[in-house]
Amino acid sequence: MAKRQLKLGAFMRPVSIHTGAWRYPGAVPDANFNYPLLKRLIQKLEAGKFDAFFMADHLAVLNMPVEALKRSHTVTSFEPFTLLSALAASTSHIGLIATGSTTFDEPYHIARRFASLDHISGGRAGWNIVTTSNPDAALNFGLDDHMAHDERYKRAREFFDVVTGLWDSFADDAFVRDVDSGIYVDPDKMHVLDHKGQYLKVRGPLNIARPVQGWPVIVQAGASEPGKQLAAETAEAVFTGGGSLKDAQALYADIKGRMDRLGRNRDHLKILPGAFVVVGDTLDEARDKRALLDSKVHYASAIASLSVGLGVDASGFDPDGPLPPLPETNASKSGQERLVALAEREKLTVRQLAQRVGGYGGLSFVGTPASIADEMEEWLVTEACDGFNVMFPFLPGGLDDFVDKVVPELQRRGIFRTAYEGTTLRENLGLSRPENRFFARGSGKIPQAV
Repeated sequence: MAKRQLKLGAFMRPVSIHTGAWRYPGAVPDANFNYPLLKRLIQKLEAGKFDAFFMADHLAVLNMPVEALKRSHTVTSFEPFTLLSALAASTSHIGLIATGSTTFDEPYHIARRFASLDHISGGRAGWNIVTTSNPDAALNFGLDDHMAHDERYKRAREFFDVVTGLWDSFADDAFVRDVDSGIYVDPDKMHVLDHKGQYLKVRGPLNIARPVQGWPVIVQAGASEPGKQLAAETAEAVFTGGGSLKDAQALYADIKGRMDRLGRNRDHLKILPGAFVVVGDTLDEARDKRALLDSKVHYASAIASLSVGLGVDASGFDPDGPLPPLPETNASKSGQERLVALAEREKLTVRQLAQRVGGYGGLSFVGTPASIADEMEEWLVTEACDGFNVMFPFLPGGLDDFVDKVVPELQRRGIFRTAYEGTTLRENLGLSRPENRFFARGSGKIPQAV
C-alpha cells in the first residue's frame, strides 16, 4: 500500500509570521513589500515541489498600540491578486492561494478575480474564504459596527453558493469561436444565476469563461463551530491552528466526520495545520536560532500581539499574574480559546504568554531535518493532518533551510513528491474537477480565457 503523501503550502503573508523576523541577522527587512525577493522565494518553493503559495490578507492595519505598531512588519504588503497575478508569470506548477473576504467584498468581484487568476495561471488559483475578524476593517468599508460572528458565517455560506454559481455561468464548451459561421458563444450554454437570498442579491452571469479548474480550490481557516461546519460543507483545504498532536487529531476527526455525515468524500478535503519550522544542523543550533529570533521581539509588540489574539486590550493586565477572565467579544473565538488553553496548560503569566505570542505561539517544529521529518510524519500517519502550511522563521534563510534540507528528507522517506502530479492545483492536491451544476459536461475541453 502506497504511503500517504504530505501536502505542503507556504504561508507567505506576512512572509514570516514571527514578529522579530525582519530583525534577524541576514533577513531582508522589507520582505513583505519586496517583489524581486518574493519572486525568488516562490521560485524556490516551486523547485521544492510545494503545493501552494498561500497569501493571507488584512483589510485594515492591525489594531495595536502605536508603540507596537511602529515595530511591526505586518503594516504593509501587496494586495494579493495583484501580486499573485504577477507571480503566475514566473512559475508554472505551484498553486496561488489568495484570501477573499465574504464580509467586506461582493460575490461578483470575488468570482471575477479568482476566475481571472485561474485562467492567467493555467489552473492554479485557490480561494481562502475568510469572514474577517478585525473590527477595524468595518471602518474602512463605510460601517460603524462589525457584523456578529455567527452572522458572518451565515453570510459566508450564502456567499460561497453565489460565487460558485457564478463560476458555473457558462458550460465548458460555451465559447465555440467558429470563425466561418461568426458564432463566438452559444447563448444556450449561458446560465443566469438570478440569486435572491437572505444576505445577497446577484443576477449574473459572470462575464468570464468558466475557470480552468471548474472552480478554484476552496480553502477555509475557521475552527469555531460555524467554521468547522462551513469547512465540512464547502472546503477542499483547511488551514488550522497547530495546538497539540492530540488536539489536532480530534479536530481532524471532527471535520472529516462532518464530511462523512454530509456524504462528502473525506479525501476531497486536505487539513493543513500551520507549522512554524526552524531548521538547524543540530538540535542545539535550531534552538539557538529560535532563541535569537525571540530576542528580537520588543515587549510592546508582544503585549499588542496578545491583545489582538485575545480580542481584548491586555496592556492593563498584571504582567506577572495569570490571565484574568475575559469579556465576551466579537473577535475570533477559536483563536482566543487556543490562547486561554495554552496559558492554563503551561501555567503561563501574562508576560510569558505575551512573549510566546509576540514571537509565534503556535505549533513549532524546531530541530534537525530528520527530527522535523519525524514529527511531520507522525502527524501524517496518525491522522492529525494531511500536510502543513509551513511558516518560515526569517527570509530568505529560513525558507532555504527547509527546501534544501527538510524537503529531501521527506522525499527520501517517500512521503513527499519528487515531481508534480499535474499542472493545476487540483491535480497536485488530488482533488477532482467540479462538474458544472447547470450544464452537463460538453466537449470536456479546458476552456480558454475570453
